[in-house]
Amino acid sequence: MTTTTHTPPATHNTPVACARGLLTGGVVGASLAALVVGTVVEDAPLFVAGLVVPTVYGLLLFLAGMPRRAREAAVVHRTALARIESLEAVRGESSDVPVRFELTVVPDDGPAFRVGTTQDINLVDLPDYRPRGVVVVEYPPDRPWRVRIVKRPTPPWEDRAASAGLEPVSATTTVAAPPEGCAFGFAVLLGLLLGAAAVVLLFRADLFGRDDSAQPPPSVSSTSSSTSSTTSATASSTTVVTSASGTVTLGAGQSFLDKGELGRAVDSLTKGGDARQALTVVVGERLLSVVFAPTGAPQTPAFDPRALPYDRFPALVDEAATALGAGSPQTWQITAERLTGSLVIRVVVTGPGGTASLEADGRGDVVRRAGTAR
Repeated sequence: MTTTTHTPPATHNTPVACARGLLTGGVVGASLAALVVGTVVEDAPLFVAGLVVPTVYGLLLFLAGMPRRAREAAVVHRTALARIESLEAVRGESSDVPVRFELTVVPDDGPAFRVGTTQDINLVDLPDYRPRGVVVVEYPPDRPWRVRIVKRPTPPWEDRAASAGLEPVSATTTVAAPPEGCAFGFAVLLGLLLGAAAVVLLFRADLFGRDDSAQPPPSVSSTSSSTSSTTSATASSTTVVTSASGTVTLGAGQSFLDKGELGRAVDSLTKGGDARQALTVVVGERLLSVVFAPTGAPQTPAFDPRALPYDRFPALVDEAATALGAGSPQTWQITAERLTGSLVIRVVVTGPGGTASLEADGRGDVVRRAGTAR
């Protein structure tokens, strides 16, 4: 009578396994979030931590698993005969082809059982394995699902395999590795979400362009008063400064082409005498935006935003609007950057006659003009 060999119960649902899954998911989630957030907010230490933490955690897991692997390696494997019920090549990109075997294993001191295994077989040796053929296998007695075909058995076992006639057993005797279980997968997913959320919450101020901690006034939104030279009226402006960028928004009736307006705005973003370097400076009618270079990155193509020829900006806008034939500009924008090595100031105006643009150097001298008619 055939004896049924049951699949071992799930071992990943124990409290220790679930705690390990939660910790693993947390490390993975926090590391991925650190890489993304570190890139967005240009925080080099956070980005490096996203690479180092999972590496260290993987090393610790490897070291912690060494005693278990040593115990498993010390287990004496059993040798038995097995009947090939079926075989199928999984793929064949190289000389060693992964082959999926369905075997009936017949131990000398226990009941027969069915098991599935995948093993690399050389193309030259593949004809030696055929359905209903008998092979010699080895497996650890406590983990029979880890059965492996012995490619070169000892002469006694080779003679036994050549003369043996084994009968198949029912598929109900199939053994398999214990399932991971739902609890372990849920713990990994929960840890992944918690780890990512923790990093995002810790750096939410830099990530979303605001600072919730107690910092000096330049790091929070502030309102100041200024007098427009064209209207001679008092209007408000809003300044927002973070570690990565700064913006100044003028009130109604004001313009950054007004005399001295840009200088005061840039001074408020750079904290007076602070020599903060910028990657780009973008100026519109009532909006000034500065993207600052990351701290500790001397190789970035940055420049001092206070050194721009702001007194030349009104003339550049006028030249782009009139000399290039765009008519009275409806909108205009000035961009300063030095991504190509030298400082470039680009002016783009849009009016009834189309769009016109020009480029100037760091002194405000025009070096290139262009115009596009509607």
